[in-house]
Amino acid sequence: MNSITLSELTSQIQQTIRLGFDAPVWIRAEISEMRDNAGGHCYLELIEKDSDSDALLAKTKASIWANTYRMLKPYFESSTGQTLRSGLNVLVSVTVEFHGVYGFSLNIRDIDPTFTIGEMAARRMQIIRQLEADGIADMNKQLRLPQLIQRLAIISSPTAAGYGDFCDQLQNDPSHFAFYNKLFPAVMQGEQAEASIISALEKIYEKIDLFDVVVIIRGGGATTDLACFDSYELALNCAQFPLPIIAGIGHQRDVSILDMVAHTSVKTPTAVAEFLIYNLQLAENTVLDIFADIRFLIKNRIENELRFVDQTQLRIKQTLRSWVVQKNHMLDRQRSRLQSNIRMQLLKQNNKLVLLEKNIETHLPSFLLKHGYTITTLNGKRITSAKQVKSGDKICTFVHDGDFKSEVV
Repeated sequence: MNSITLSELTSQIQQTIRLGFDAPVWIRAEISEMRDNAGGHCYLELIEKDSDSDALLAKTKASIWANTYRMLKPYFESSTGQTLRSGLNVLVSVTVEFHGVYGFSLNIRDIDPTFTIGEMAARRMQIIRQLEADGIADMNKQLRLPQLIQRLAIISSPTAAGYGDFCDQLQNDPSHFAFYNKLFPAVMQGEQAEASIISALEKIYEKIDLFDVVVIIRGGGATTDLACFDSYELALNCAQFPLPIIAGIGHQRDVSILDMVAHTSVKTPTAVAEFLIYNLQLAENTVLDIFADIRFLIKNRIENELRFVDQTQLRIKQTLRSWVVQKNHMLDRQRSRLQSNIRMQLLKQNNKLVLLEKNIETHLPSFLLKHGYTITTLNGKRITSAKQVKSGDKICTFVHDGDFKSEVV
């Protein structure tokens, strides 16, 4: 029975992987674990889940060495506005490695931030479609604003600069309108923000008769800080809240899902204060004018939001369709190259085995005897020289079909 050592086996596996994956490969995966070490390296665990059942389909170790990680991390975060973290779907270029001691792993060499942006946009559109399918996307917008908006339930961080600007704008306005402000403190960024804001809404609901509207405000910040406002659960609670919600999330470029489901959305906390002051200024003129202006603003806002959603949906569909076609072509080419390499390696290994069998066969005693050679022994030991025998010795000669005995003369 032929056998090889474990190190020989792992060496063959290593050689096969090196030949089969002699160039970097682009793969799609989700980061399930990620940690940095003191040396500046980054170690990850990449996984793939079934899109329907969420069952785990694949899992492997990966690493980004320090000299690459120092460039990749800021490049990804500046391109996507997201921190490189667990839970993100990424498209990365990897080299496939196998070590006899440490096993199989991937070394990440490059990352495509546009893929993650597409994934984030797709998730965002999925939430928007779900809200529309549930029939609640416009529920808060359909509420009528009170003629006089003066009793404000405010959700904000008490120490935020945006909250201070909002209060200063209301208090120092020359019109000197009276507002009743009640702050319901909440965390306005990070993983706890969603639950904290929903909890504040629940507290407001317990005293709902005391307020005219709910004001959700936050100052400006990075895109990553505002990710909590694209939550389905938060949008669900805001869309179905029985008081109109006025949102003033301090961002200038993007429109969050909270902005979309809120009754009214403006860019900054100061702009919310200006909107409330303007609302009372209109009330000073005529109630009918107020109703007309508000209806016009709401209708225009809804049309703009719907137009924005339609345009965004169309662009995302076109981008995803183009991306899928491109990636399918790439996968087909890679699959073809991989199959060709595997066939070539199998053929090479088979040829080696045939040559080895021939070599072994030609060195067997039976092969030599069949081709006219003989083996002669004296007392059971093979004779290789005439000096080994003397007259009178009894010798035995073997040929391919038997043997015979002789006496040396």
